[in-house]
Amino acid sequence: MTRESKRIYGWALYDWANSAYATTVMAGFFPLFFKAFYSADTDATLSTAQLGVANAVSSIIVVLLAPLLGAIADAGGIRKRFLLLFAFLGILMSAALALVGKGQWELAAFVYVLGNIGFMGSNIFYDAFLPSVTSEDRFDKVSGLGYALGYLGGGILFALNVAMVQQPEWFGLADAAAGVKASFISVALWWMLFALPFVLWVKEKRNTRKIGTVTLTVLGYRRLMRTFHKIKHLRGLFLFLVAYWFYIDGVDTIIRMAVDYGMAIGFEAGDLIKALLLVQFIGFPATILVAKLAQMWDTKKAIYLTLGFYVLIAIMAAFMHDVSSFYLLAAMIALVQGGIQAMSRSYYSKMIPAEYAAEFFGFYNFLGKFATVLGPLLIGAVALATESSRAGIASVAVFFVIGAVLLYMVDEKAVAEEVRGAMR
Repeated sequence: MTRESKRIYGWALYDWANSAYATTVMAGFFPLFFKAFYSADTDATLSTAQLGVANAVSSIIVVLLAPLLGAIADAGGIRKRFLLLFAFLGILMSAALALVGKGQWELAAFVYVLGNIGFMGSNIFYDAFLPSVTSEDRFDKVSGLGYALGYLGGGILFALNVAMVQQPEWFGLADAAAGVKASFISVALWWMLFALPFVLWVKEKRNTRKIGTVTLTVLGYRRLMRTFHKIKHLRGLFLFLVAYWFYIDGVDTIIRMAVDYGMAIGFEAGDLIKALLLVQFIGFPATILVAKLAQMWDTKKAIYLTLGFYVLIAIMAAFMHDVSSFYLLAAMIALVQGGIQAMSRSYYSKMIPAEYAAEFFGFYNFLGKFATVLGPLLIGAVALATESSRAGIASVAVFFVIGAVLLYMVDEKAVAEEVRGAMR
């Protein structure tokens, strides 16, 4: 295996490693276990609010820290150190969830917030390594590989975890609750094990000058302010970020809408878990396919393809009535969810200087974490105006149309030249 191949696979396998947390903990078991175990004696509505606050707090903390930490990491050449620091936090907190007792919802929420910060924080620096591990002509392929391996790795461990919960006796576990706790520990071990290729194979050019912590923080802050001032005047890059905000808001709203719809129709928790597994295993080949299409055409056309698919999904979701249509919707989402995320990351990487990657991805993730703000508001407003919740759901298609129109005005090559000239 060549040195570049090691860098690429070491980088991509980190997605395989930490996607286990996103799938098993964030999307799979923690929300259900929080209601049934950690806040067992709490009103269901209140426990939903508690979980919502935990998710919001972790996102806000990462949003506020991301651009500054990115600037500090770029200034000091310590992106890898920051990634591993956040990864260690996520790994530790995932294992710690197994130690939280029944009814201790405050402690569970605290540990979960720290785990989310570790997961989301490490992803900022992970994304920022893409321009360093391969050449620009391979961004689409490598970015797609990362997301695809994330779906496969997260899906494999989640399938094992589902078996641990549904058939705990097969694994020598006392009951389903013990299966969930063992699953949280398995996520920590999986994340730690499969992060090793990144640690060993992905190198970073360090700053040879020794800079103190205070000095480095000041340098990072100044660098951030300089970039923020410039990014406001970089029309093309700003247009892409606004386009990304609109369509990612739509993507996240569709995902949450599907789950809410499933619960409203009366699906069992098992139905939702099956749908999640379906997304994982369809998402693996589908993301690779979208990346190949991007290489055959270009990245922007591949993003347009996924946006058109999401318009169709939003319209079809308005007519969803039963379990079979819910599974069909989950399969359709799986076809494009990884692709739109991977190609957006690749497209953005082509426009930013590699030496400022963590800083620029701080802004990118800043917008990503603020997604799903406008979508629910639009759904509510349209539903009230038309007295039809289905019309509200279909209205999400507007976000994909707006995103596509704004994206049309972006020329990545011209933007890349503009950005590099401004950052000199």
